[in-house]
Amino acid sequence: MKSKLIGFLMNFWISSSLALYFHIGEREEKCVIEDIPSDTLVVGNYKVQRWDLHTRDFLESAPGLGMFVTVTSPTGEVQLSKLYGPQGTFTFTSHISGEHIICFQSNSTRFAVIAGSKLRIHLDIRVGEHFLDESAIQAKDKVNEVNIRLEHLIEQIHHVTREQEYEREREEKFRKTSEETNSNILWWAIVQTLILISVGIWQIKSLRDFFISKKLV
Repeated sequence: MKSKLIGFLMNFWISSSLALYFHIGEREEKCVIEDIPSDTLVVGNYKVQRWDLHTRDFLESAPGLGMFVTVTSPTGEVQLSKLYGPQGTFTFTSHISGEHIICFQSNSTRFAVIAGSKLRIHLDIRVGEHFLDESAIQAKDKVNEVNIRLEHLIEQIHHVTREQEYEREREEKFRKTSEETNSNILWWAIVQTLILISVGIWQIKSLRDFFISKKLV
């Protein structure tokens, strides 16, 4: 009963996920940006479809076509650069918090003039995803099964905690930026007011001196 309850909780556990598809040229590179906390596992699954001129539709697969996947950290460090097939899975772990750039480019060697085929890339990125080895679990007894699922649940809790800490850091940074901006605006308004008052006083004094020099007062 306890293992079933844990399995129920795991089925409803929410992890950050990005699922989409986009089109690129055969020789084109396209990137997506994912904001990721530090020490977080990222798993990406993709599938490439090639446009067929005869059927006027995308084929189910693109045999013989590979895909270069490059992951760049917020500091510019290349964390992953690898050639995969037309369908594959890539993984990496973030070292610092921030925007990570994930780029895709086919390994087509055709000249740009004739490499006009359009590709569709289906992409599913899961942040903080941890997988259970069900075959290993089934081979264990019930006690070990509960322990494995509990450890997995604890890992997910740690991921959520890191997510919350990262969001707090971003909120604190945004708050400080807002306060600095408001402070700058306030000081600029004060400076503008002082300048206007100074100009007004100078104009009044200039007019008074003019009238005195003309003996109008």
